[in-house]
Amino acid sequence: MHRLRVPALVPEMSVPPAELHHLRVLRLRPGAELRVFDGQGGEASATLLRLDEGGALLSLGEHLTNVRETPQPVTLAVALLKGDKLSDVVRAATELGAARFQLLQTRYADVQDIGEQKLTRLRRVAAEASKQSRRAVTPEVLAPLPLAELRLAGQGFAAHPGSQARLTEALHWASPVTLVSGPEGGFSEAEIEALTRAGFLGITLGPRILRAETAPLALLGAIAATGV
Repeated sequence: MHRLRVPALVPEMSVPPAELHHLRVLRLRPGAELRVFDGQGGEASATLLRLDEGGALLSLGEHLTNVRETPQPVTLAVALLKGDKLSDVVRAATELGAARFQLLQTRYADVQDIGEQKLTRLRRVAAEASKQSRRAVTPEVLAPLPLAELRLAGQGFAAHPGSQARLTEALHWASPVTLVSGPEGGFSEAEIEALTRAGFLGITLGPRILRAETAPLALLGAIAATGV
């Protein structure tokens, strides 16, 4: 069944321009059944009331339970990466269940900032990936901030080759989760100390050295492998 993102789940909903073209390509007629989601976790069935040059109107149906979200939201705090690597991480991490992305400025990163145009593109990638993976949540992509300003609410884990702790042994679902992954050059000792002071636990990703675009997906993959 076709799924559309709408601003809010209300009795009658206008279809936003980004989704309207999709409806017209499908050539749906009034009475067609669809599913709609608001990007905040809400999902429902809907019926197409009208589709014409002036737009489209939907009637809200039954609210649906979406079981594709983790028990608590997972934030992926990831260092800035060069080229399209960040887009690849956002796309795959959205499919793996990340609820929010916090971009980080770190000492050894090849990139220290990104422009508004790239940030907008990353947000579009997250929106497309959430729709493709049939999630009801569209992850936020937050503008970069220095690692020293990262604050922890809940439980936090940082990928660190020197650690012996394992994510799956320390993780619980009593509070939100933040996962931190560094750049190609890794974190500096000062950055590791700052993360530790902030309450983050260093964890291992195994004996092999992973690329900066692989490590965050390994973190989320470890969670996905538990079945949540």
